Amino acid sequence: MKIGELAKRSGCRVVTIRYYEREGLLPEPARTAGNYRLYGEAHAERLAFIRHCRVLDMTLDEIRALLECHDHPDQPCHEADALIDAHLTHVADRIAKLQALEQSLVALRARCQGQRPASECGILKELARPPGEEAGLVSGEESGHVPGTHPPGVHPRV
Repeated sequence: MKIGELAKRSGCRVVTIRYYEREGLLPEPARTAGNYRLYGEAHAERLAFIRHCRVLDMTLDEIRALLECHDHPDQPCHEADALIDAHLTHVADRIAKLQALEQSLVALRARCQGQRPASECGILKELARPPGEEAGLVSGEESGHVPGTHPPGVHPRV
């Protein structure tokens, strides 16, 4: 199958498939005489594996390590176990940071309860304070930004 068919079948964009090839996650496909990529069932299965890992928010390095285990089925799976344990720890840390972020946002939201002029808005006044001076809010350095928490198209500009 050509790359467009693989993309349609997998729900993955063509540029992403090419990116996974460049990163060494997908093996190079055969080429036609006209230099078109030709993918097989093994590519589709591997892409499904990679996409499942990405849904679980795994990094490319984590996926590489899991693919290494997957590609050597006779080896013990303790490396996969350890990788998932480490990923679970990372997720638990992110959850804790998200909970702290939620508390900060709830406290910030409580600073303004109505139709006031912007000059009297408690939220805007609080946000105008230098970081670290927030009254009861977690400062930027303390909380850190938690990646992957914004809906598509709503990313902060730094």
